[in-house]
Amino acid sequence: MSVSLQNLILPTEPSPAGRKPPWLRMKMPGGAGYSRLSQIITQNRLHTVCQSAKCPNTGECWAAGTATLMILGNVCTRSCGFCHIATGRPPELDLDEPRRVGLAVATMRLGHAVITSVNRDELSDGGAGVWAETIRQIRLQSPGTKVEVLIPDFCGDWDALQKVLDQKPDILNHNLETVPRLYRTVRPQAKYRRSLKLLHIAKQQGLVTKSGVMLGLGEGEHEIEQVLDDLVAIGCDILTIGQYLQPTAKHLRVERWVHPDEFARWKQRGEDKGIRHVESGPLVRSSYHAEKVHALAT
Repeated sequence: MSVSLQNLILPTEPSPAGRKPPWLRMKMPGGAGYSRLSQIITQNRLHTVCQSAKCPNTGECWAAGTATLMILGNVCTRSCGFCHIATGRPPELDLDEPRRVGLAVATMRLGHAVITSVNRDELSDGGAGVWAETIRQIRLQSPGTKVEVLIPDFCGDWDALQKVLDQKPDILNHNLETVPRLYRTVRPQAKYRRSLKLLHIAKQQGLVTKSGVMLGLGEGEHEIEQVLDDLVAIGCDILTIGQYLQPTAKHLRVERWVHPDEFARWKQRGEDKGIRHVESGPLVRSSYHAEKVHALAT
C-alpha cells in the first residue's frame, strides 16, 4: 500500500525548550539485569554508547541484558552538533580492548552483539585495525554471536574500511544522521556523499547494510524523501528513524517534536520505496531492538 505525500509531516508545534510530549516517556534504569550488565562493563573496563551518548533506551535495554559497546575509547575527534560524546584528544590506543570486548560479549551470552566507536581521525587507519580485531575476538570467544558494527567513515580511506569489511560482520551500519543541507551544523566534519559511498561499497561486497537518521532538526519533507531515495539507490537493507533529543543546552535545539503517526508513515514510505525494513519511532535509535530488526530484514 502506498502512502500519500500529502500531510506526511504533521503540523506539530515546535517546542525546543518545553516539556517533552507524552510519547517520549522513558524507562528509568534499574533492576537485576541492569546491575549485572553494569558490573560486566565495569569489570572489563569498557565503554557503551548508551552511557556516553545519553541514549533514552538505556533503562529498557540494560534491564534486558543488552548494551551497545563502544570501542576506541570514549573521546571523539569530531564535534557533531547533536552528540553528547566528549570531544577532544583521545588517550593512547588500548590494544587489549578487543579481547575484553570479546570476553564481555561471551559473558553476557549475547546472540546479537552491537559494537560502535568514536571517530579516531588522528590514527592512520582511523582505528580500523582495532575494529577488525574486535570482530575476530567476538567470534573467537563467543562463536555463533551475530556481529553488528556501527562504524565511522574513516575519512573516506577505503583501504581502512576494507579491514572491517574483510571480517564480514553480519550487519554493516553507518548512519547518515540527517539530510545533506544540515550537515554543516549537524555533522561538520562528515560528508553526506562519502557516507553513502561507504554503504554502497559494503553492499557491493554482499554485506547487509543499515543506516539511521534523526528527525526534528529542521529537515523538510522533500529532504527526507531524498534521503530515502538515496538509500534505495545504493541497496540499503535497513533504516532506523528516530526523534532527535537535545542532550544539553550546548547542543543543537529540537526544532519540533515528531508525532508517532508521522514516524509510522515514514516507515511505510521507506518500505514502499524498497528498503527491506524500516524501524521508525520517537525512541528508535541505531541499535534499538537490533536483533529483532536483523531477523525481520534477513
